[in-house]
Amino acid sequence: MLTREPGGTPLAEQLRQLVLSADGQVPPVAELLMMFAARQSHLLELIEPALGRGDWVLCDRFTDATYAYQGAGRGLPTSLIATLESAVQGARRPDLTLLLDAPPEATTGRRAQRGKGDRFEQEELQFFARVRGAYLARAGAEPDRIRTIDASLDLPEVQALIVAELERRFNK
Repeated sequence: MLTREPGGTPLAEQLRQLVLSADGQVPPVAELLMMFAARQSHLLELIEPALGRGDWVLCDRFTDATYAYQGAGRGLPTSLIATLESAVQGARRPDLTLLLDAPPEATTGRRAQRGKGDRFEQEELQFFARVRGAYLARAGAEPDRIRTIDASLDLPEVQALIVAELERRFNK
């Protein structure tokens, strides 16, 4: 099953629209709480039932993104995020996370090609540098779960690295 965060359920998609809307500001703690509200709906209504059926779930972003964006990006304490993670997810964690990494300077052009973008895409370069740093720190702390892919390469090369990582992990 393919899904995304925030999103995946009607409630989570509504929260996604609120969080990503380029209109107005969302206070950092409110943003964090909306992310976890969306995540709980997503887990209870979509992810857990799929896993219970024996399905694989491929999710575009999950809690690592919260540590990166709301933690490092917005400056919220990781202890607060960890508390919410435990309350909302219990012991549920991804088996594998593929971190598509590129320096923020390399992604500026990609963001510009997509147009105005959402609230996150409109952030300054320093915000993305903090986010990237948090992702890389998490990857360094959990190298067996978080595998880093060089996303600054051309798309066919990135795709080949993803396939190689999946084969390494699942074709044992």
